[in-house]
Amino acid sequence: MNPDLNQLQPYPFQKLAKLFGAVTPNKELKAISLHIGEPKHETPRFIKDALIAGLDGLANYPTTLGSDALRTTIANWLTRRYGIPTPDAKTQVLPVNGSREALFSFAQAVIDRSKNDPAVICPNPFYQIYEGAAFLAGATPYFLNTLPEDDYALNFAQLPEAVWQRTQLIYVCSPGNPNGRVMPLTEWKTLFEMSDRYGFVIASDECYSEIYFGEDKPLGALQAAQQLGRGDYKNLVVFSSLSKRSNVPGLRSGFVAGDAKILEKFALYRTYHGCAMNPAVQAATIAAWNDEAHVAENRLLYTEKFAKVIAILSPVLPVAKPDASFYLWLRTPIADTAFAQALHRDYNVSVLPGSFLAREAHGINPGANFIRLALVAGLDETLEAARRIAEFTSKLN
Repeated sequence: MNPDLNQLQPYPFQKLAKLFGAVTPNKELKAISLHIGEPKHETPRFIKDALIAGLDGLANYPTTLGSDALRTTIANWLTRRYGIPTPDAKTQVLPVNGSREALFSFAQAVIDRSKNDPAVICPNPFYQIYEGAAFLAGATPYFLNTLPEDDYALNFAQLPEAVWQRTQLIYVCSPGNPNGRVMPLTEWKTLFEMSDRYGFVIASDECYSEIYFGEDKPLGALQAAQQLGRGDYKNLVVFSSLSKRSNVPGLRSGFVAGDAKILEKFALYRTYHGCAMNPAVQAATIAAWNDEAHVAENRLLYTEKFAKVIAILSPVLPVAKPDASFYLWLRTPIADTAFAQALHRDYNVSVLPGSFLAREAHGINPGANFIRLALVAGLDETLEAARRIAEFTSKLN
């Protein structure tokens, strides 16, 4: 077996199951789950209809590149959303089966194992796929702690010059998971300059980009590159998905876009990897990217939930609305694992301990004493969970 498999850590939800297995939840209360970022709003009917209408495509083998119509649809959406010149649909856009599989496989294509001890940089806390992708690509992951006192910014000075010299890939997530922070243009400028200096590739995870509040749309990496005169997107690839935007996590549909030279090699890798998008999924994907009305309605649902949940929690916990995404990242009055376990036991609400989303780095676990709440359920269920959390916390206090 591949010895690198031994470096993989249990997934956060495996750790949570073990934590919760030690207690019995209050059976008098209905279980409410806020621990996993799985959208639970209704999937739009027109997307289901497009999927059904595309079933005749199952009689054909799909191509790795997807259809011209699909890539053109994605390229046009990028222009509408970010106000950038339309990317070349043939060379700068590639459909993927959800951002998760692409974020993992990208490292396998990018990392050059022939070079001594390649490094991959990840934010910390982070989406665990980044770390697993690094290990299985033969690289060593290093972490940049994102801390509240730094407004969760990437502090590049945390790593020494020797690590940056070996860095081949950096994962960034904006809006961030779990803190919901959007990277500003100044931070992108620094990151691009470092990419030029050290030659590493930037993988920008933007799967939460369409969950925002009001009219202030999160800045995207391609948009930032254009504003900084980097129209060729050198060493930059963005990853996006329909899962959160359109409430279709089971569709497994997303795209990557950016540096044409990198995407050419990534497409070659994917041809052998065997991950072409199902033709029926392509039909539903085209329909989804071509409609914004359902996305606006989705944002309104999240906006209402955030406002009401924050009003319930603010008397007992330090809480503020994030820049974007559907998570609340809350500091706990006791250890995050103890908080989550007792809340599950006494109030039958599941939340994710922040320490499960992070690694010990630079002397601390930056997720310790935080919990992540995913406000993905319906309004009534989410508000009931918030009331239980508030009651539980007030008793602690």
